[in-house]
Amino acid sequence: MKSKNQPSMINLKLMVLSFFFLLVLYVILRSNYSSFQPISGSSYPSFLSICNKIPPSLATSLVHYATSNVTPQQDLYEVSKTLSVLERKSPCNFLVLGLGFDSLLWTSLNHGGRTVFLEDNEKWMTMVKKKMPSLEMYLVTYDTKISQADELLNIEWDVIMVDAPVGSYNRGPGRMNAIYTAGLLAKNREDGETDVFVHDIERKVEDTFSRAFLCDAYITEQVGRLRHFSIPSHRTITNSRTPFCP
Repeated sequence: MKSKNQPSMINLKLMVLSFFFLLVLYVILRSNYSSFQPISGSSYPSFLSICNKIPPSLATSLVHYATSNVTPQQDLYEVSKTLSVLERKSPCNFLVLGLGFDSLLWTSLNHGGRTVFLEDNEKWMTMVKKKMPSLEMYLVTYDTKISQADELLNIEWDVIMVDAPVGSYNRGPGRMNAIYTAGLLAKNREDGETDVFVHDIERKVEDTFSRAFLCDAYITEQVGRLRHFSIPSHRTITNSRTPFCP
């Protein structure tokens, strides 16, 4: 014979399970919310002034997405340095070596300019292309010069970001050619200066080669793992007192 209290016991169990589920959900949502740090003018001075290019809410979301992924390309402070340059130069020609979670951010903040991405990992590029089909991207190899993108070599790039290819393990191609190519593109423009960023400079190759080919004298600042160079063209060097670096 069934007990009269059985339905109430079942209801009690359901209530306990529901409460436990809500508690778990609350903990998960709270942890995700706490990881999101809104960008303030004091900690990120260049951010607010660049928001006139795109809606501030969109810019905030893109920065959060770019810097809070499991494997972010750059942290908030490193991103802020590039933004300060884009604030001055955008819309401009922006060449980025490497696709990542920050690619949509760079394209959006250079609204009205041309942002081009070069990537050597075909599988990664295919995946990114499915998610962000509007990005202008080209598949390249780094065992020789970037011959697959000859047309891009003739463009005067205002900003160059070196964040590829893979250089974190011995069998990777390393960024020697990428850094050297960035230096050539910067120095061979007709006039003016090119802002070049090299990421992961805590590693020996990025540190040594960027100093050798982009020149110590042209380093303007280093933020975290990001080093910023302001490289004059050969013509600018000839017509001014800017120090010459081969």
